[in-house]
Amino acid sequence: MSESKTRVDFNAPESLVERADVVSDLLNRSRTSLLVDALREQVDEIVTDETFRRRVKEAYYTGRIDFETLETIVGREEAMRIKLLGDSLTRDPPVPEAKSIDLPADGEFYDGELPTWTPDEDESDDDASSGR
Repeated sequence: MSESKTRVDFNAPESLVERADVVSDLLNRSRTSLLVDALREQVDEIVTDETFRRRVKEAYYTGRIDFETLETIVGREEAMRIKLLGDSLTRDPPVPEAKSIDLPADGEFYDGELPTWTPDEDESDDDASSGR
């Protein structure tokens, strides 16, 4: 199935058009075919550039382009990855809920007396002598 086409009319430097005509004549192809292939190659090169891809992601995340435009530029699979990442970054994290269960008291949990930490005098002397 052939993709639908859009007519494009633009102005180009005369010398460039003359060069394109010579090249298309030598390759035995139409100027349109040559220009379409050149445009496709240039766009393919741009969309694979990391700097451009960052700009596309930023444009999507800030709402300057929609998902369909994103998909057109980077392809369906990459667009879905970008969308899912954006969704995960903007959603609120779930709030943990404590179930109504009976938690053990500290004494029961720690099996008796609660441990406490106190600095050891010898440790601080060792730290000072070792340069810590």
